[in-house]
Amino acid sequence: MASSEYKVTGMTCGHCEASVREEVGEITGVQGIQVSAQTGTLVVTADQPVDDAAVLSAVEEAGYTAVRV
Repeated sequence: MASSEYKVTGMTCGHCEASVREEVGEITGVQGIQVSAQTGTLVVTADQPVDDAAVLSAVEEAGYTAVRV
């Protein structure tokens, strides 16, 4: 399993977390998603390394901005 951590800005509530989780969950190979509006973190776990550009694009699609930590 491979995991990647991202810093997400703009999330303020559970709905924000759900939006990010839904968009990132559509990426092929993603096995787990931990997202926290309180800490502004996103951890993506997959069976093999996930393309950072795909994750950043998914977060942007949800309406937020992310950078790889």
